[in-house]
Amino acid sequence: MMKVVLKVELYDDKIKKKAMKRVSGISGVESVSVDMKDQKMTVIGSVDSVKVAIKLKKLCHADILSVGPAKEEKKEEPKKEEKKPEAKKDPKEEYAEALKVYEAYFNQIRQQPYPYYYYRTVEENPTGCVIC
Repeated sequence: MMKVVLKVELYDDKIKKKAMKRVSGISGVESVSVDMKDQKMTVIGSVDSVKVAIKLKKLCHADILSVGPAKEEKKEEPKKEEKKPEAKKDPKEEYAEALKVYEAYFNQIRQQPYPYYYYRTVEENPTGCVIC
């Protein structure tokens, strides 16, 4: 049993569902979990980490972060402290975050531009072959 942690660029739930379906179709996968906040996917099972990354690279950008045993030793958690309310973000910072998300989305859906075709008219090349 191996635990594979991958960093994936998933920007919405539709791509998340496709990625989870693609990875769960690999033989030997026992569980798949995705953390959208940290953009990490965890796959547990007897699978090859490279095979999982290749399946995901057809859909989105994926990097292997770690590969290790599936069972982790449980650590004693320290006492939980009270969470302080978060300070409001500056509007410029919110705009910068939104711009980064949009750029990631745009880069994934961007297609190659149409090829540039060059043509010559009969006036430019009078010796060219013309079928009348």
